Amino acid sequence: MRQWHVLPISADHNLDIYMNDKSQISHAFETFVKEAPAHQKAWLGAVQQLGEASRLDAKTEALVYIGILAATRLESGLPFHVREAKKHGASREEVISAVLAGLPAVGNNVIQSLPIALSAFDS
Repeated sequence: MRQWHVLPISADHNLDIYMNDKSQISHAFETFVKEAPAHQKAWLGAVQQLGEASRLDAKTEALVYIGILAATRLESGLPFHVREAKKHGASREEVISAVLAGLPAVGNNVIQSLPIALSAFDS
């Protein structure tokens, strides 16, 4: 059984390493960790359990997550998750396809995420 995390850490791991490197997380997530540590720990535990239940491989899971972020206009999480997808072997073209997968269902709102995702992939 594979573990997948929003951050590559366990639910009780100290987040200092990510908090010190601001390029790893969004300002919103940084604020969440600092201001609501009990909620963050509970949420990360739930995310970890959902990841353990998933039967998708890490690359596919990351690409699906990118598509969901694009469809829901949650662009602040895209850079981190695009780098995760790339780390698991996703190509630039796969990231583009993931961002645009929601095009038929939610319309051209997803194209707003494309420059953010590609900038993260290319960096």
